Amino acid sequence: MPAALDGVVRQVPAARAPERVVRSVCGFCSTGCSLDVHQRDRRAVNVVPTRGHPVNDGSACPKGWEALTPMVAPDRATRPLVRRGGRMVPVDWGVAFETFAERVKAVQSAHGPDSVAFLSTGQIVTEEMAFLGALAKFGMGLVHGDGNTRQCMATSVAAYKECFGFDAPPYAYDDLERSDVVVLVGSNLAIAHPILFERLQRNPHAPEVIVVDPRTTETAMAATLHLAARPKTDQVLLYGIARALIERGAVDHAFVSEHTSGFERFAAAIGRYDPARVCAETGLDDADLHRAVDAIAAGERVSFWWTMGVNQGHAATRTAQAIIALALMTGNIGRPGTGANSITGQCNAMGSRLFSNTASLFAGRDTTDPGHRQEVADVLGIDVGAIGDRPSLAYDQIVDGIEDGSIRGLWIVATNPVHSWIDRRRLGRLLDRLDVLVVQDLYADTETARRADVFLPAAGWAEKEGTFINSERRIGRVRPAHRPPGQARTDFEIFQGIAEFWGCGPMFRRWRSPAAVFDLLAELSRGRPCDITGIGGHAGIGDDGVQWPWTEADAAAAPDGPPLERRLFADGRFHTPDGRARFIHDEPSPPHDATSDDLPLILLTGRGTSAQWHTQTRTGRSPTLAALAPARLHLEMSPHDARQRGLRSGQDVTVRSRRGALTAAVFVTPTLQPGQVFLPMHDPAVNALTAPGFDPWSRQPAYKHTAVEVVAAPG
Repeated sequence: MPAALDGVVRQVPAARAPERVVRSVCGFCSTGCSLDVHQRDRRAVNVVPTRGHPVNDGSACPKGWEALTPMVAPDRATRPLVRRGGRMVPVDWGVAFETFAERVKAVQSAHGPDSVAFLSTGQIVTEEMAFLGALAKFGMGLVHGDGNTRQCMATSVAAYKECFGFDAPPYAYDDLERSDVVVLVGSNLAIAHPILFERLQRNPHAPEVIVVDPRTTETAMAATLHLAARPKTDQVLLYGIARALIERGAVDHAFVSEHTSGFERFAAAIGRYDPARVCAETGLDDADLHRAVDAIAAGERVSFWWTMGVNQGHAATRTAQAIIALALMTGNIGRPGTGANSITGQCNAMGSRLFSNTASLFAGRDTTDPGHRQEVADVLGIDVGAIGDRPSLAYDQIVDGIEDGSIRGLWIVATNPVHSWIDRRRLGRLLDRLDVLVVQDLYADTETARRADVFLPAAGWAEKEGTFINSERRIGRVRPAHRPPGQARTDFEIFQGIAEFWGCGPMFRRWRSPAAVFDLLAELSRGRPCDITGIGGHAGIGDDGVQWPWTEADAAAAPDGPPLERRLFADGRFHTPDGRARFIHDEPSPPHDATSDDLPLILLTGRGTSAQWHTQTRTGRSPTLAALAPARLHLEMSPHDARQRGLRSGQDVTVRSRRGALTAAVFVTPTLQPGQVFLPMHDPAVNALTAPGFDPWSRQPAYKHTAVEVVAAPG
């Protein structure tokens, strides 16, 4: 079926009335699938994945097929709410904005501008993220603000910036279909990113697929080699593979010499990781280790991929950089079918990383750099004095600030940290100490929203205009296909209202629409590694999206537009001062939450099914998705550990950590190794157990290693 030239509308046959089809990008994960939203009588009635799109070509996971359901849920928030006399009462927007401004200014007046912070998200469109960051930091004078992408992608950002000089995932999804060796580390692709797993399955080269994961996940079952390394020994394993590749003569010395720095120091440091040590620490067989080395050494096009199993660890950044080192030393970067490739978490985590103005200034600039601050001020037409010169606290440091009393007010946008944050009970207690808590979300009944003093009802992905940026750097259009219920407004409109009531509205007169903001962001990107000046605004994005960078020079040289897939670093030039990629290494360190005689098991957490998403704030509203997920919380345990404890499948058990306990039904399965158990992260009770450890370089929480014990539940 031919698409319209701009992808906005096309007429299709309908049984009862003409249908209007609005093309948009799915608002769940980072894959960035294109969806055609069918409307009848201006109401969204159905979603169909877009055929011919370079990302998903007519496919969608269960969440994509059900993407409209959260928009039409009967329990959507429809009115602003303000707490009065201990109760949340509905008010109009004027009162809500006035209350917001009065309460937040009162806290700043009493305790200083640093006493209020904000926590943002990877779920709203790029233009809204930018508006929030600029409003909070330039208009309201807030110093501290971070996003929930700290929970999923901070490690990859830190690893890429140190190794490549910029947060630059180098790949295209097409590489999954072009590799002859695919190495997946800490990634259950089949469940977390089903469309990407489908693309891997379409690879015509019969690739060797190596999965590094302590669990025998759905992805590991489909692998040609599963390396079930003990939890948090990935860094040791990767150093051992690197050492063996050097001994094997499998280093691309020409690439290393011309395009990298630090290899000699790296090679010397990993010399201690001989096979005997690696196998002893990881629990792997020597034969499997050598088989992995053989495959990587023989591969012509080797791609290395990782996600939360790496990112959510106590030494996550150095582990990610060990993966990057393998790609660099073998010359597997910049060519089709290669790369050191981090798969993102949320639908717009990449937009948050580049343009949210939370932990850094727009387009990867440094808040502490006077030149960068002046560049931003010049583009936005504001006084450079409005741009603070101090970096923000990270998410965990903001939480600690609530405990020590330095943070007294918090504004939370499109995230539910009382469910998702590590050691969540502590966070819940701390939020109750705040002088003011503002929550902006689709639903007023989340664990976080129920604690709010001011609640602002927001629109969802299918109700707004803007862009998402997916894992392969593809910028896609998000178009409104559904009207927000009641008085709910887009986050963009909410930020406009706050700016006016705060008194900084004139600063944002140019921020009149998402399209206008995208043009500002393009200008802010000029000359940066993420330069998008050649796109030509929203209208230039087109049906297929555009991967960044796409400069004015690129556009002038390609009158037919950008190619569907592009990779970074094909010329061997990186964004470091000397143009060379860096080898970074460090000695492995033990996890923060060690096992003991009374807590002998390691709790792993992660995605449960492809029908579930994070805190289930949205997927929990869909009866269809609920039917595809377990009816109750279940704990996976190995047969060995179950026998030791006299447990059988289906039995209720108590899972206890150093922070609390929960009850679940045990599921005995050989997919778990002895000494390890697994809980899906979607139940709010799970993060009551997880240990508050953080990677020191990225400040990302270490969700994947908590010491627990499991016993039969009383009664």
